[in-house]
Amino acid sequence: RLTGQQQEINNLMQRKNAVEEENACLKNEFRTLNQKFKDKSQELKDTEECAQKKEEQNRLVIKNLEEENKGLNICCADLLSDLEKLRKQEAQWKTEKSGNDARIKNLETDLAEARVHMKELCSICSNLSSPVAVKQKKLFQKDCDVIRAK
Repeated sequence: RLTGQQQEINNLMQRKNAVEEENACLKNEFRTLNQKFKDKSQELKDTEECAQKKEEQNRLVIKNLEEENKGLNICCADLLSDLEKLRKQEAQWKTEKSGNDARIKNLETDLAEARVHMKELCSICSNLSSPVAVKQKKLFQKDCDVIRAK
C-alpha cells in the first residue's frame, strides 16, 4: 500500500510539476500577450494621435482653400464685370466706327466732287484767260489812245 501511495504521490508530483510548467508557460505567454497588447495599445494611441493631427491639418488646408476659392470667385466676378464693360465699350466703338466710316465715305465723295468741280473751274478759267488778255491789251491800247488824244 505504501508503494501505491508513493506511486500516487509521484504521479501527483509529476502532475504538479507538469501543471507548474504549463502555468509558467501560460504566464510567459500571458506576459508576451500583455506586452503585445500594451504595444498595440500604444501603436493605436499613436495612430489615433497621428490621424487627429492629419485631420486638423486637413481642416486647415480645406479652410485655406475655401478662403482662396472665395478670393478667386471675387476675382472672377470682377473679371466678368470688366469683360462685360469691355464688350459694351466695343459695341459702342463699333457703332462710332461705323458712323465715322460713313462720314469718311461722304467726305471722300464730296472731295471727289469738289475735284471734278475744281477741274471744271480751272478749265473755264483757262478758257477765259486768253480772251481776258486780249481785252486787257485792247483796253490798254484804248487808254493809250485816250491819253494821246488829251
